[in-house]
Amino acid sequence: MPGAFEEQVMLAVARCGDDAYGMTVRRELEARTGRDVSIGAVYSTLARLESKALVASRLVDSGTPERRGRARRFFRLLPAGAEALREARQVHRALWDGLDPRALADGDVG
Repeated sequence: MPGAFEEQVMLAVARCGDDAYGMTVRRELEARTGRDVSIGAVYSTLARLESKALVASRLVDSGTPERRGRARRFFRLLPAGAEALREARQVHRALWDGLDPRALADGDVG
């Protein structure tokens, strides 16, 4: 099962669809979580997820003067990544099942 940040990055890749490259993934994470995310953390996590065969990447020539000919690496969720996310969601649901979120504010969860 992926770690919490790996899970968030995979979800952001899925949400970004065909436009999932490092900066769009970072922006999606920041918009959804309300937290600052370093681009280095995003890229290192994407590399780790790719090495685990949960995401795949491809280089696309930018063709724009702003990028000075540098290619952009786009990511997509692989079937194993989608399955890992489904399993993580089931675990989250099982852990939350029967737990009253209001009790967390009181500290009375037992």
